[in-house]
Amino acid sequence: MDHLALAAGTASRWGAVSGAGGEVAVLGAGMHPWGKWGRGFVAYGVRAARAALADAGVEWRDVGSVVGAGTVRGGYPGYVAGATFARALGWQGARVTSVYAACASGAQAVAAARAQILAGLADVVLVVGADSAPKGFFAPAGGDRPEDPDWLRFRVLGATNPAYFGLFARRRMAVHRETPEDFAQVKVKNAAAGALNPYARYRRPVTAEEVAASPVVADPLRLLDICATSDGAAALVLASMTYARRHGVADPVRIRAVSTVTPGYPRTVLDLPDIATDSVVGASAVPGSFRASIARAAYEEAGIGPDDLHLAEVYDLSTALELEWYEDIGLCGAGEGAKLVREGVTALGGRVPVNTSGGLASFGEAVPAQAIAQVCELTWQLRGAAGARQVAGARAGIAVNQGLFGHGSAVVAVR
Repeated sequence: MDHLALAAGTASRWGAVSGAGGEVAVLGAGMHPWGKWGRGFVAYGVRAARAALADAGVEWRDVGSVVGAGTVRGGYPGYVAGATFARALGWQGARVTSVYAACASGAQAVAAARAQILAGLADVVLVVGADSAPKGFFAPAGGDRPEDPDWLRFRVLGATNPAYFGLFARRRMAVHRETPEDFAQVKVKNAAAGALNPYARYRRPVTAEEVAASPVVADPLRLLDICATSDGAAALVLASMTYARRHGVADPVRIRAVSTVTPGYPRTVLDLPDIATDSVVGASAVPGSFRASIARAAYEEAGIGPDDLHLAEVYDLSTALELEWYEDIGLCGAGEGAKLVREGVTALGGRVPVNTSGGLASFGEAVPAQAIAQVCELTWQLRGAAGARQVAGARAGIAVNQGLFGHGSAVVAVR
């Protein structure tokens, strides 16, 4: 894989490697526990924001900008999430930015905050994402929108998210000869980590036998192979390196790269909500997958490669999809993801633990918050503050996920 050979100092079409000049400090990280709490997303976001501010030792009045990751399900307050959170915390004149990019909303919010800091528009930025999710699986917003690919995939195909997850699993079984037993081991691994995380919704170990005994949802995936929908929130306090030093933090966790790239053309692997691939009659297929390009851009900007990682947080909407992410972020070659799980490489105590937080398997989806929550986990791990799930000597990690409609999402954090 080409991105395994990335070297420090590499420039790319996404911009030159940032190095220290492009880094911002993570001064604070905070979360509201995931679950089904029956309250509005604003309450969850405010709690996470206050936790992040307290963790940073920063007063709300000293925050120069607020970036809110929102969701269309939040109605009008969700569309203007930045101002919604600022109002709830108390007006104090900060700049506001609101971001919606489906499951990549949190990473887009981090990218916006980082850009503001590097541009000198603010020394301290609060990033908040929160969700109050519906019961059951996600559906599109109401109304008829025939130009909307997400609406079309429900109306034309009847393809809920689990159908999408099942397609990926079936493809891996056909192409790589993986089995439902391989998928189940991913759940076992993530549940073991989630049992150690006080913010996780599901906090007990799970056996492979329990996965196999759970109901089939989208063959071959069973209920315990698929993540739930959850309420929850996460927040970060980001700052310039100058401010961090002035604040007395000489060696903070630093965000070195944020990748929000879009797919290349043509796309030759079906990826919902699109219900057809692009034609290759007039253009040759681009090498690698969209998800691989998300990670590659982050590595190039950060000046590191997969061999430099101590941990990763990946977007495990389903157990099978986590295996594909191993390949996309360069931990192994195509079809080798299940081998990593069987050998314990990606488990706590393994060579490169993946989803030390417990992942979406343990949290469920709280869409605007989940990419921010991934960075919270990287922050705690790189600080050495992750408790029983701590990765020894962690100095570099990547968080990756993908938003519908072609939104890339990757963050590299180092210390």
